Amino acid sequence: METLRVLVTDDEMGMRLGVLRTLRGFTVRLPDVNEEVGFTVEQAESGEQALEMIAAAPPDILLLDHKMPGISGLEVLDHIARTPTEMLTIMITAYASIETAVTATKRGAYDFLAKPFTPDEVKAAIRKAAHRIVLGKQARKLAEENRQVRFQFIRVLGHELKAPLNAVEGYLRMLQDRALGDAVGAYDETIRRSIARLQGMHKLIADLLDLTHIESGQRRRDLREIDARQPAQAVLETLRAEAESQQVSLELHAAEPVPLIADRSDIEMILSNLVSNAVKYNRPGGRVDVTLSKKDGKTSIVVADTGIGMTEEEAGKLFGEFVRIRNEKTAGILGSGLGLSIVRKLALLYGGEVRVESRPNAGSTFTVLLDAPIAQDPPSTTTISPGAES
Repeated sequence: METLRVLVTDDEMGMRLGVLRTLRGFTVRLPDVNEEVGFTVEQAESGEQALEMIAAAPPDILLLDHKMPGISGLEVLDHIARTPTEMLTIMITAYASIETAVTATKRGAYDFLAKPFTPDEVKAAIRKAAHRIVLGKQARKLAEENRQVRFQFIRVLGHELKAPLNAVEGYLRMLQDRALGDAVGAYDETIRRSIARLQGMHKLIADLLDLTHIESGQRRRDLREIDARQPAQAVLETLRAEAESQQVSLELHAAEPVPLIADRSDIEMILSNLVSNAVKYNRPGGRVDVTLSKKDGKTSIVVADTGIGMTEEEAGKLFGEFVRIRNEKTAGILGSGLGLSIVRKLALLYGGEVRVESRPNAGSTFTVLLDAPIAQDPPSTTTISPGAES
């Protein structure tokens, strides 16, 4: 429970003690922000004393009497305005009028409480101010978190682009300096590596655009009944040449139609990321099996490979942005680190989930369960995890 400090400033001791008794043990439940707030109350008998206490440690809420010996409540507001704080001021006065309220508001007062007031009126004013304060604190905290996320995102993105750019630059300088001699054929491998690096950057940019469209909620989705076998067959045909170059076989297992309501491009994106990973992280002579089925109204997409596999600890790091498993087995395997994050976010759009089972040197099995599509894409916050497959 969060505790807010209240400073009540009034030259009448009875008023100060009345507020103290009213707020003793008083709590405010704020269900919209899932927070409960309590209060501690301090007292000042003059404007001068209040200014000294505010200068030493500004309270969260200032209950300020309008008419006091010495400097008035309005003069206290003028002093406070010179050093802006997050404190909210509630003016207390026996001279309730529109003019006084307008003047106090112009000088920075948040609310207005007219004497004589009841305990319920005090609580209502405090509850309103507490809600405003807690919302403000959470907004500032969220803004700072978002700033840190943006910084981390840019830092990681810069790192992911810097490595391939440096490699391509190095290969081009080899060509420029004729480092391998004048025979054109001597540079075939250098050119191949450059193209591979550039293709990796193209994949990174494409994945970033996909991720942005999914999270923004602005991506138009053409939801209609489809047979999941059709996008699966299209993906396998697209990736077959790559799989054959690595001596990996692709098989689709779905004897009967697998109907579901979906955007075909969503299903293709899920399958493309999973099957592409299964090929990249496989071994010569290995296989990738894609199994589609329908059970209890849910569509199941299972992609199993006979590849290098992962430890339980490594599997636990998957599905975050820019997360890639880095070890001696994955060295040299290029990827954006975004593919599995995209799979997870798409599964969530269909009220589903994605799971992984894996053992080192025995392969991995990814299972995506899809339910009815969610009509409106939910808001999402990009998080950066250090470090799975893309």
